[in-house]
Amino acid sequence: METKIFDQQHIAEAAAVIANGGLVAFPTETVYGLGASALLPDAVAQVYQVKGRPSDNPLIVHVAAPTQVETYVDNLSPMAKQLMQTFWPGPLTLIFNIKPNSLPSIVTGGLPTAAFRMPDHPQTVALIQQAQQPLVGPSANTSGKPSPTSVDHVWHDLHGKIAGILEGGATRIGVESTVLDLSDPSGTPIILRPGAITKEQLEAVLERDVLLDKHLVSAGETPKAPGMKYKHYAPNTRVMMVKDADWAAATAWAQANHFKVGVLAGPEIAERVRTETAAVYQYFNDSAEAAARGLFAGLRALDESTAGLNLLLAAAFPEEGIGAAYMNRLKKAANHEYFQEK
Repeated sequence: METKIFDQQHIAEAAAVIANGGLVAFPTETVYGLGASALLPDAVAQVYQVKGRPSDNPLIVHVAAPTQVETYVDNLSPMAKQLMQTFWPGPLTLIFNIKPNSLPSIVTGGLPTAAFRMPDHPQTVALIQQAQQPLVGPSANTSGKPSPTSVDHVWHDLHGKIAGILEGGATRIGVESTVLDLSDPSGTPIILRPGAITKEQLEAVLERDVLLDKHLVSAGETPKAPGMKYKHYAPNTRVMMVKDADWAAATAWAQANHFKVGVLAGPEIAERVRTETAAVYQYFNDSAEAAARGLFAGLRALDESTAGLNLLLAAAFPEEGIGAAYMNRLKKAANHEYFQEK
């Protein structure tokens, strides 16, 4: 299959591919998504097949306006409407109980709930509008590997497997959306996956507590949201997390064991360890925001490096604000392994 790059002038052509059951990757503010009509089960089945994604892993439904959600969800609560008004379009996914049979079961993983998001990217909103149907949009990559934050990443994983990629530049956030479960109308909202919309921001808007569920599903469980598997976002090369005070010990240990080491970190740490390592992917500054934006691109770049690396050391951050989203992804990429002085 030839994979075509669609620019802004050819969104209508990309939308026609979607409407006819084809797959087109699309840009968002978080990562690139693999788009198919959420109303065509055969098209959704292709998404699972192309990604190599487990069929029990539910998909997020992307809409072009909050009113589209009402087609699938009865009686949106005042809380839901407030969140949509405040954070949509944007990196917040909301899980609702849906009307029976309103979406194909292959979209929901057989659950009575579904996840919805309105992405903050004008080209993708136009794609949904012109396709005249909502889109599923898991990350446009091989399942379990680092998510794509550029067209090149999508092309690397999926060229020849999908009809096209809608060009939208590099993503500006770099980690997937916050997923908030609103399916228990009498319960407290629960974050199932942290993202750029933080627990603190949600609580400030809602003026109530929001829980953060750190539960990771086992092999036999059906996840309620994407990204809840124990190991995920992982490159082929072993990844190890390093706390700020442990960098000297970590690089000395790696040298003693003759590892070819790549490092993902901000400028301060990168400068500190550059001479002891084979390759460095430097975040554009030392903030958690920069780390989140650069994590997936850095994992991909070092994993594919010609330096022949066999260990990646990545900077750990405090789990607060967007640092919680960064560490959620990094822990899974590293299979929860921190460097510990040997």
